[in-house]
Amino acid sequence: MSLRARTSTALVLIVLVVTVIQWAPGPVFFLFLQAVVLAALMEFYNLARRRGQAPVRILGALLALLIGLPALVPDIPFPMALFAGFLVAAVYFVAATTTVEKLPAFSPAVSLTVFGALYVAFPLDFFYVLREEQGPFTIYFLFAVIFLGDTGAFLIGKAIGRHKMTPLASPNKTWEGSAGGILLAALGAIAARAVFLPELDLGTALVTGVLVHAAAQVSDPLESLFKRAVGVKDSSNVLPGHGGFLDRVDSFLLAAPLFYYIVRYLW
Repeated sequence: MSLRARTSTALVLIVLVVTVIQWAPGPVFFLFLQAVVLAALMEFYNLARRRGQAPVRILGALLALLIGLPALVPDIPFPMALFAGFLVAAVYFVAATTTVEKLPAFSPAVSLTVFGALYVAFPLDFFYVLREEQGPFTIYFLFAVIFLGDTGAFLIGKAIGRHKMTPLASPNKTWEGSAGGILLAALGAIAARAVFLPELDLGTALVTGVLVHAAAQVSDPLESLFKRAVGVKDSSNVLPGHGGFLDRVDSFLLAAPLFYYIVRYLW
């Protein structure tokens, strides 16, 4: 894939995402976020199907939307939405598993369907809560930490990386690159604080940047393991030069919830 295509895709994504975060009404932003959740979730299920497993995509989509509902309607407790999802899944699989021949597929199907919905929807819905509670500038701070940290990890790892960090999940990731990622994430936190959140204490911003990018460095190879298990490089090719939606959000699946709780309890 050419650098021009990769850059064009990145620019379109940046403009679209920033426009929605900055100016879209709350319900519109929520719907946009759910579209991203469902796109990433379908890619996760497609990875499983490459291994002959059969997660139930429509059911998984319903579970993902139920998981996101408490973010939009705070009066609905998350445990209630989660229980509703489990109840719907239980009814479906009890009704659908009617023959002995279907039993071998039962455990993988229910596990992948439910886990996939939780794995993708639960973390990404924190973006909606962050925007509603803290405003868009807090999300830009998170973006700066993740994207600059990822850039630092790539450049420094490529230049001087020698010691493999996660050789099975991500063979190109090194401990030297990890250190470079943490360094650039810290610098990204300093820059984002100066531009977006000048009232934030400098030390708090630095600690936040380091901790959040450390979580992202676990989140990325976790998603890579799912791809390695089926022998593919990207979750899809729907975004030219950038793989799929799951590839673009993988770092946030651990980083976004951690960031939210740091902001809520430590800022």
